[in-house]
Amino acid sequence: MKNTAAVICFLTTVIPGLSMAQLGYGPVEGDRELSVAGTGSSESDFDNGSFGITGDMGWYFRDNMVAGVRQSINYASIEGASLNDDFWNGSTRGYLNYQFGSSQWRPFVGGSLGMIYGDGVNNSGFAGVELGLKYYVLAKTYILARLDYQWFFDDSDDIDDTFDDGAWQNTVGIGFNF
Repeated sequence: MKNTAAVICFLTTVIPGLSMAQLGYGPVEGDRELSVAGTGSSESDFDNGSFGITGDMGWYFRDNMVAGVRQSINYASIEGASLNDDFWNGSTRGYLNYQFGSSQWRPFVGGSLGMIYGDGVNNSGFAGVELGLKYYVLAKTYILARLDYQWFFDDSDDIDDTFDDGAWQNTVGIGFNF
């Protein structure tokens, strides 16, 4: 009886680990990815705050390179704002990222180019650079942390002049390869 219990314990713990090791973590060329991330902030009295959600859909054209489309929607409530207490805005952009390594931890760098629009923002184009980290909790499921620096411009002449006036965006979320 003791031997049977030991064998069952061995089989239920070691065999799944071996099969996961053979599968590996992360995407391969031809895979797609879908991620959802959120961000938020508030001042200490919770009178002013904001939150946002971002969704990504990407395609791996190499094991370590993904290109895709990212959509963000943001809401801010600002007490005492001159025109409106509630502001909505969004952004749509294309992105290209390079991931390092092939373990569960995947740092990445990349860039994006898109448009921002909505209440309380100047509808304009923007370019961005980003870095982040994906941690694969399962073979095709990861937790994501990303930091973007974006600078805004109305036309190509503004691109160099507006880099210092950019904005940081940070996101934390979950993603899937399929």
